[in-house]
Amino acid sequence: MTTLRINKARSLWWSISLAVIVSGIISMVLSWQNPNIKAPIRPGLDFIGGTRLQLVRDCSQTSNCDQPIDINIVREVAREQGFGDSSIQLISEGGQENNGITIRTKDLTTEQRTQLQTALSAKVGSFDPQKNQIDSVGPTLGRELFRTGIIALIVSFIGIVVYLSFRFQWDYAVFALIATFHDVFITAGIFSILGLVAGIEVDSLFIVALLTITGFSVNDTVVIYDRIRENIKTHPQTPIADIVDDAVNQTLGRSINTTLTTMLSLLAIFLFGGETLKYFSLALIIGFVAGAYSSIFIASTLLSWWRERGEQGKMETIDTPIGSEDS
Repeated sequence: MTTLRINKARSLWWSISLAVIVSGIISMVLSWQNPNIKAPIRPGLDFIGGTRLQLVRDCSQTSNCDQPIDINIVREVAREQGFGDSSIQLISEGGQENNGITIRTKDLTTEQRTQLQTALSAKVGSFDPQKNQIDSVGPTLGRELFRTGIIALIVSFIGIVVYLSFRFQWDYAVFALIATFHDVFITAGIFSILGLVAGIEVDSLFIVALLTITGFSVNDTVVIYDRIRENIKTHPQTPIADIVDDAVNQTLGRSINTTLTTMLSLLAIFLFGGETLKYFSLALIIGFVAGAYSSIFIASTLLSWWRERGEQGKMETIDTPIGSEDS
């Protein structure tokens, strides 16, 4: 059976994570400077408040869906109605490409929504009232959702540090926290890229996904750390890199099986769970994959690197005679 020696290539694992994180940071900066986003991640209606209209054409009418909707026409109509700063996207519905419109704009009255829908219908075709959706959220509620979500994340991070400090040692806790932050940041960074490139927005379920990711990541890391601690007690004279490698190999099957079985459920939700849960499940898929990766390749190798530094420092102290001076 092949033994995985992760510490020999730990610079590679760290470089992969760094590349993904840097890409996310660049995307966040670009998103913040984008006048249509003005945030690190494209915020959904839950956070910024306003009105979201989703209009889908009625293909049961003759010649109504012969041509895809032209987004430039939609923007022109929105500009004529006084909503030129709206965020507009085309969506595919019912097997028809670019057959619907999603418009996110400021709060609209019933009269304004009716006028906008009538003007759009005259230009791009009649809409199906059974498929149209209208959502409204006040900006106060959006700010409250964002604030409580951030507080929940901070509390979860503090809880992780306290729990692992008592169960293990402080360095275990610090590197587990780094690995968890790594997973959250990678998930947020990838969604920032998706928001910039594909217009994908995040809603309140994204915060729920991040909290779920922290729990999954810590659980996977604790399994490996627990085995590392046992191996240290059993083989105290063995180099820490070998102990960590052995611990990873001993728990690798469990980590892979847990991640794969979870992925099956999440993929089913992503493919068949509908629009509401689609990006929630996508966030969990990204975060769980990042969590499995960080537990094996980041948290473990960081602990090994830190303990090696500590052992090297002790050896240097022992080898240096007391009172000796550089000549």
